[in-house]
Amino acid sequence: MARDFRPDSRESAVISRLDHARESQRANAMNLLRDKLEELTNRISTKLIEERLVETTSKDALDGQIQLCLESLLTAEEFEIQFQTASIRDLVPRPHFISLYLTAFIIEKLINHKAVVELYGTDLDIYRSVHRQVSKLIPLS
Repeated sequence: MARDFRPDSRESAVISRLDHARESQRANAMNLLRDKLEELTNRISTKLIEERLVETTSKDALDGQIQLCLESLLTAEEFEIQFQTASIRDLVPRPHFISLYLTAFIIEKLINHKAVVELYGTDLDIYRSVHRQVSKLIPLS
């Protein structure tokens, strides 16, 4: 017969502290995102165009789409975030959840927007470009 796994009190306490720290970190990141939404939107869309990862007919339309994505992230539940990022979760070892969510949006949905002519580069190139901007404004420890 298989034994039931029952962590002892020390293991439970450590797991609880780690979970609490992770949730606290996510809450702080969401608060920073809320405060710096417009600046982050502008930085990301500008860098995607400058690095020639996105070819678009309208930077304003690209700004609007990225801002809509970030606003939807602010109201999304954990399941929605996990579902959206499932296909690229293994892209980097310890991804920033905001960068990952935005990268998934760019790869899967933004490519079909009427203002976007073409996406260039790999998924990792897009993630790195987005992450450089996100990590400047919303660092995770």
